Amino acid sequence: MFDKTIFKKAFEEYDVIVAVFATGIVVREIAPLIEDKWKDPAVIVVDSNMNFAIPLLGGHHGGNEVVRKIAEIGPVPVVTTATEVHNRNSVEGIAKSLGCDIVNKPSTVQVNCALLDEDVEVLEIKGPKIVIVGDDVSVLKREEKAEDK
Repeated sequence: MFDKTIFKKAFEEYDVIVAVFATGIVVREIAPLIEDKWKDPAVIVVDSNMNFAIPLLGGHHGGNEVVRKIAEIGPVPVVTTATEVHNRNSVEGIAKSLGCDIVNKPSTVQVNCALLDEDVEVLEIKGPKIVIVGDDVSVLKREEKAEDK
């Protein structure tokens, strides 16, 4: 038997959780803890025979990257995020590659869906400016470096 509070503690303390457990056990234990894809840690399940590494949560938030690292020691990475399955960029991936934060996170649902079908233009607007956008536009803001503050 394992400590039933381990996942609660891990959710509070870590950005990524790698669990060597059966998927069903992990799903049942984390279900009551799941709040928001932007706050929850990435959760990866690796079976006890090291056959597969599966990001259950947070694929776009580090989970897919971690399963690819784990794959270097044997397990097959099982990536199911739509943009990656179809070899397309995601808003989260674009933001990371540009060193940006996503300002209006709910927009990523519509924009990621659009990215499945087409290239979406990335515009860089230098200010001072005022930008008004709809719900289907993701706004990225460059992360401030310590020396810029």
